[in-house]
Amino acid sequence: MDLDLLERTLGGRGEPAFRANQVWEWIARGARSYEEMTNLPVALRDELAAAVPLSSLRLEREAHARDGTAKALFATHDGRPLEGVLMRYRDGRRSVCLSSQSGCPLTCTFCATGRMKFGRNLTTSEILDQALHFRRGEAIDHVVFMGMGEPMLNLDAVLAACARLPDLGVSARRTAISTVGWVPGIERLTTEGPPVRLALSLHAPEDALRSELMPVNERYPLYEVLAACRRWSEARRGPVFVEYLMLDGVNDRYEQAVALARVLGSEGAFKVNLIPYNPTEAGFSGSSRVAIDAFRAVLAERGVTATVRLTRGREIDAACGQLAAREGELAQI
Repeated sequence: MDLDLLERTLGGRGEPAFRANQVWEWIARGARSYEEMTNLPVALRDELAAAVPLSSLRLEREAHARDGTAKALFATHDGRPLEGVLMRYRDGRRSVCLSSQSGCPLTCTFCATGRMKFGRNLTTSEILDQALHFRRGEAIDHVVFMGMGEPMLNLDAVLAACARLPDLGVSARRTAISTVGWVPGIERLTTEGPPVRLALSLHAPEDALRSELMPVNERYPLYEVLAACRRWSEARRGPVFVEYLMLDGVNDRYEQAVALARVLGSEGAFKVNLIPYNPTEAGFSGSSRVAIDAFRAVLAERGVTATVRLTRGREIDAACGQLAAREGELAQI
């Protein structure tokens, strides 16, 4: 829902200030229509239904995987494509992966989103409406900003969305913001906003390879990024979750595991999440499970906690690194 439009519409009618909160409470609980908002006058419900759509996004289509993952392709009012993903887990968790931009300007070589044409930053309402789309179907309890875009380049809107997520049933401690290492954003999160979790997209233990995979490393090299993450960890009293994509013959060798353990240290500031590679058009191959387990063992031997991410939604291109909506896929506006 376009919350600014809602407030303007209510203000234009001379409605009391609490009306906006009433509407939002219904929306956050998963209301599908204004008719459900029984504590609003009927005339107001009718006017809002005509003037303020329940979503600022248009759903283009939805795909469903056998593992319970659902991916939604949306269009903004100006025709920008974006995708959101709902991941269902056997333990009952319902986690939504949100996009913060249409496309991404940072062009990581392994990521399908980086191959898209960059559109623009999403508004707070456009971010929330991805989560609300899935909330209308079922309760959600986790959110990760790991969809399209670099959240730190749209941090004002991301933090504004985070402030409202508890109304949807998602606490700050169950919200994670992932970054490629945009240091100014990490520094802001050290002192600003709710106590969300921080994830770092790392993928290489040294600068030369990381710059090859992630051009942003030329601007913010590894030592600078890790120093900012350590300051965040100390201030927020929690570990940074390091995302490490396992690429066959690129970053999965024994000596690279040793180097990764060395730069991260064993003091507990970092926890590593090894990510099996999900196929894209980038031309990489994923490491074997044997290689992933060996890499993990090297980290563990050196005191670095590491887990292997459970892949969700690969068959519908909804897994990590696979989101790549294109404007040509959208219906004519």
